[in-house]
Amino acid sequence: MVTADAPARERTFFGQPRVLASLFGVELWERFSFYGMQGILLIYLYYSAARGGLGIDEATATSIVGAYGGFVYLSTIGGAWLADRIVGSERVLFGSAVLVMIGHVCLALVPGLTGVGLGLVGIALGSGGVKANATSLVGSLYDARDPRRDAGFSLFYLGVNVGAFAGPLLTGLLQQRLGFHYGFALAALGMGLGLTQYARGRKRLPPQANEVPRPLPRTRLPLAAGIVAAGAALVAVLAVSGVLAASRLAAVVVVLSAAAAVAYFAVILTGRAVDRVERDRVLAFIPLFVASAGFWSLYQQQFTVLTVYADKRLNRDLFGWQMPVSWVQSINPVFIIVLSGVFAALWTRLGDRQPSTPVKFAAGTVIMGVAFLLFLPMAGTGRGGAPLPGLVGVIFVLTIAELLLSPVGLSLSTKLAPDAFHTQMVALFFLSVALGTAAAGALAAHYDPAHEVPYFSVLGLAAILLGTVIAALTPLIRRLMHGVR
Repeated sequence: MVTADAPARERTFFGQPRVLASLFGVELWERFSFYGMQGILLIYLYYSAARGGLGIDEATATSIVGAYGGFVYLSTIGGAWLADRIVGSERVLFGSAVLVMIGHVCLALVPGLTGVGLGLVGIALGSGGVKANATSLVGSLYDARDPRRDAGFSLFYLGVNVGAFAGPLLTGLLQQRLGFHYGFALAALGMGLGLTQYARGRKRLPPQANEVPRPLPRTRLPLAAGIVAAGAALVAVLAVSGVLAASRLAAVVVVLSAAAAVAYFAVILTGRAVDRVERDRVLAFIPLFVASAGFWSLYQQQFTVLTVYADKRLNRDLFGWQMPVSWVQSINPVFIIVLSGVFAALWTRLGDRQPSTPVKFAAGTVIMGVAFLLFLPMAGTGRGGAPLPGLVGVIFVLTIAELLLSPVGLSLSTKLAPDAFHTQMVALFFLSVALGTAAAGALAAHYDPAHEVPYFSVLGLAAILLGTVIAALTPLIRRLMHGVR
């Protein structure tokens, strides 16, 4: 661990511990590859073979993308468990990064649905491991008194958004000019660069990066391995039998996420080590969990409905040149980079006068609904008739909603967590994201560019109603939170 008293010679990465550069790099390139691939994935699935795609119908394609996105967040639970009980965060992060790169290589080199299946499973499992452990490793670089800690995390998250911005731009260009597999190959190359940089610097991580906080007893390892093997076998049987048909994948992940969330809440609320105040706080998290899932079910349609919208409804002409479909995915990271500092300064200036977390959740959900309603003025303009500035405006509003809800969600789960169930409450937040992301894929099956008014109206008004309910419940939620803001 690097402390505030560390020698100046070690502060070589923008005043931060030098090893932060390795974590910054692996996360930047992982996000580059993740969003770069996702920017062209949906159109690869439903474009005809003549256009380089697989020719799958749109409803099935959006189901696959939604299920994949939900599986990424479900995988964070497994990645965190492996780090906490088996091998430690650093080894899980390295292995997960390797798995992500292998997944991208499969998408680039293996043709057809076989490549899609192998690639998406590898990327989802790997991304879950990276997401679960990279942030934890950044925290291990500082002690509680180190004044550089917040700046270090800010720099780390800058890398996340730089990667998310650049990925769709470059993979989209390659897809447009050379074909889909060249775009997927660039994503694999990006992940390879991040992995190489990380491998060179991983030895400089502090010793606690390899510690296993709660080692699983050796006698229980065979049981854990047996459960994993049984689960994999069950999935294989269901896939072969047709139960896990591609068109139903998103719905399956929705059910799994919801069932896991109910089980987690039940275990925590009935835990003997949970006292009355802690139980009240868990109850307070339930409506916020629902709001989070509802928010993400709309927000994550950036990768389903918004991709179809950019392909079929958006005027992508830029001074006589046709902008790649994937470029719309780079708009949100730009707004995040610009606005995150504004929001941070606003909350700092307001101090104790800033809105409570339930109010932020309610406002974020309502504004997310407003973003969907802003599609309505562009309805009926025909193929390629929706103006690019109009879509940029929608994404701007969507980003404001994100900054109200997303940054505080994970923090809130740690604040409301009982002492005996700290990790499980964090897992619950990720389950809300998994549930919403999979739902985004299931909902997208109902989107029709020719009849979009009912779609955007119903979902927009539903989100506004959900946010209004959370606002009405805020006094009760705050009482149950017992002083947590």
